[in-house]
Amino acid sequence: MKVDFAQRVGIFVDVQNMYYSAKNLYSKKVNFGEILKIGLAERQLVRAIAYVIKADVEPEANFFEALQKQGYEVKMKDLQVFYGGAKKGDWDVGIAMDVMRTAGKLDVIVLISGDGDFKDLLEHVKSLGCRAEVMAFRKTASSRIVEQADKFTDLDSLKKEILI
Repeated sequence: MKVDFAQRVGIFVDVQNMYYSAKNLYSKKVNFGEILKIGLAERQLVRAIAYVIKADVEPEANFFEALQKQGYEVKMKDLQVFYGGAKKGDWDVGIAMDVMRTAGKLDVIVLISGDGDFKDLLEHVKSLGCRAEVMAFRKTASSRIVEQADKFTDLDSLKKEILI
C-alpha cells in the first residue's frame, strides 16, 4: 500500500491493554514512542492520545511524563476500587468519545488496542469516511476488531522494535 503523506492521522492508545498484553505475552514493556512512529507512518499527526489509569504507584508519574515527551496527550483516570477489593480501570467510552469528536478532522484513525469492544466504533468511523487502522498483539487481539480494521498491524511481528 502506498502511503499518502497528506493523510491527517489521530492515534488513540489504550495503554492498559498494550501494557498487560506485552507483560503477559513477553514479560516486557512497550516502547510507546516507537508505536507512535509506526502508527503514524510519516503521515500528518493531528492528535496522539494515550489513555492511562492512575494506580498511585511510584514510577507511574515518570511513565506519564515520558509519554508526554514522546508526543502524546495523556488522559488519566483513577483506578476504581470497589467494596470487596475488586478493581477496575477502563477507558473504552472515553476513547470512543474522543475518536468520535475528532473523526471529522481526520482521514485515518489508528486505534492501538486489541479490545473487541471497539468493533462498532471502527465500523462507525469508516461510515464517516475515515480509514480505520488497528495496532495490537495478534495473540491477544479480538478477531472482531482485526476483521473490522482497514489495516491491522500485528505487534507480535514487531517485537524487536517495540518491546523494552
